[in-house]
Formats: sequence, C-alpha cells, structure tokens
Amino acid sequence: MMSEIRIVGLAAWIVPLTSHVAYHMAAGKTCDTVETVVIRLRTDDGQEGWGEVCPIPGYLPAYARGVVPALIEMAPVLIGVDLTGPEAVMAKLDAKLKGHRYAKSVVDMALWDLMGKRAGLPLHALLGGRRVADLPLYHSISCLPPDEMATIARDAHATGIRQFQVKLGVDSDWQADVARLRLVREAVGPGPLVYGDWNCGSTRLDAIRVGRAVADLDVMLEQPCETIEECAAVRDATGLPLKLDEAAHDPASLLSAYRMGCLEAVAVKLSKFGGVSAARRARDLCLHLGAKMCIEDTWGSDITTAAVLHLGAASPPELVMNVCDLSHYVAPRLCPDAPVRQNGRIAPPEGPGLGVEPDMDVLGTPALEL
Repeated sequence: MMSEIRIVGLAAWIVPLTSHVAYHMAAGKTCDTVETVVIRLRTDDGQEGWGEVCPIPGYLPAYARGVVPALIEMAPVLIGVDLTGPEAVMAKLDAKLKGHRYAKSVVDMALWDLMGKRAGLPLHALLGGRRVADLPLYHSISCLPPDEMATIARDAHATGIRQFQVKLGVDSDWQADVARLRLVREAVGPGPLVYGDWNCGSTRLDAIRVGRAVADLDVMLEQPCETIEECAAVRDATGLPLKLDEAAHDPASLLSAYRMGCLEAVAVKLSKFGGVSAARRARDLCLHLGAKMCIEDTWGSDITTAAVLHLGAASPPELVMNVCDLSHYVAPRLCPDAPVRQNGRIAPPEGPGLGVEPDMDVLGTPALEL
C-alpha cells in the first residue's frame, strides 16, 4: 500500500507562444502570439508534476489570464491534499469551484504526471496501456489564398503527412472556400484525409453551398456553425461526413450529436473537456458510439502535446483519426527532450508520467508561487 503523499507547492508561469506563421480562422480569429500557462505541483517527497493549458482568444469561453485567479481559488483545497489519484482530487476541486474546465485541466494534467512518476510508468500505461508505437498527425493549414494553402499541403505531404485540416471562412467568400478544398485535394492526391474547418464561422447557407459544390470530392466538413443542430442540418443537406469540435465538450453534447447523426468524428481536446481525466471519459464514450477522434488540445507546446500523445497511444487505433503536435506550430519549445514528428507520425515520450521536463530558463519568472 502506498504511503500518503501530499501536495505542498503550486507554481504557475505565463509564457508567450508565437506561431511560426500567423494562423487565420473564420470570424476574425487569429493565432499569432498567444499565452500558454504552465503549472508545477510539488509533493512533500520532492516529486514535481507539470501541466499546460493554452486557450485561444475567441475560441471557447476560456482565456489564459483567467487561469492564475482560478488556481488561487482552488489552492486552499489543492495544497495539502493527499495524492490519492487525479479524479479524487478533481472531485474536491469541482466542489470548490464550479465550471472553469480549462483552468482545472492544467491541474488534472499535472496530477496525472505526478501519478505516473510515483508509479514509475509512462502516462499511457495508466490510461489503459500502449496500443501503438506511434500516431498519425494532421497538418492544420491557416486560411490563406487557395493556391498558398495548396502549396503548404503539398509541402506537408512530402514530409509524410496524410491528413490535412483546411481552415475556411476567413474572407466570407464561399466560392473561395470551394477553391481551397479543391486545390488542397488536388495537391495531395486521392487517399489522404482532407477536411474543411470553419470553427463555427459559417452560416448554414454558405456551408451548404460549399458542401454541395465539393460533393464530388472525398472531403469532410468540420464545425461549420455554432450549434450541433446547425451542423446536423449541414450534414443532412450536403451528405458529407462531419467532424465536431467546439460544440462537443461533454458527454451530453456527444450523445446529442450522435442522436442527430453528425458524429462521424470529433475533436477530443483536453482543456475543452476539463483535463486528461474528462478527456479519457469522453474517449470511452466515443468508443461506444463509434466516433473517430482527433485527440488534441486547443493550443500549446510540449507539455500538452505529451499528454495528448499518451492518451492517443492508449486508445484503440481504429478510432484514433489523428493527434496534433501543437508544439510544431509555435516557438519557443518548452521542453528540449520532447518528441517531434517523423514521416507524418509521432510517438509519445518514454519516461515516467508525461515524460517531458520544461527548460526553466524558457519559463522565466513564475506568475504565481504558493
């Protein structure tokens, strides 16, 4: 029986991450420089657990500068708590602070890192066991002029990438979105997965027009409108398969999408659901419903990428559509020993817990230390 281990310290850093190329999405959303929040939990036996969360402005009801105040609110429960297991601790935090899933997700991630280190096992061993050696990546293409997007897709294809997310809707021109999908599909040839993503930025009418105009292509649509009902209407009108993202954030929304027939695929993002624990529960429901999953997070660097890869590696490969190496798109890299993409795929870290440790010089001065 393990002896009691208690959390005795909490620190947080706010680190700017700059995209290698400005990242444009529909409805005026842009990722150029965003802030990621890194936390460290320290136990009374000297172990350290790391977590990361990086909300995108305007994407979900979450913002980076809201994390530290939420941590201060949770600290009286967190400091001194027995590390019995992540979900037991998170239940205590849920009782203290309602909602704020994104802020809790970073704590949950750090708790899992601690549990893995305490057990001497990589995180995927605690999440069900490693099912694959490595995982397929998708490459997300910023919404640019159609010919530029086709060039980016062609270049990524040459490196081994076989799945492409084509951002749509930045110029409110549905015919330009048709050209984006057509030129990217032409650039990568038949076989690779291509899907167009509006990030809730389209009307039903425009999304249906785009979908019908590319109905002869092998493409998928992603989250054209804000609600599941609207997305289901686009799915029905176009006959194209659909991936949900923003509207799918808890078991109830997953079940609702399944009943409406628009859950061919879904983005299981750690911070959107509330952390590794909640994302694992969402994964298990998706397995029951037969929905393909993109296991990822909103944005971030090496720590959140490591957590994503562990959950992906512990999931049945037939239902893992892809994962995302978020750290590939931004600078600086937080962890010098973090995995990188190879031939369109990526493997989880090998060490205990998350298997990555941040460079303290990159983190700089803590924004919070308790």
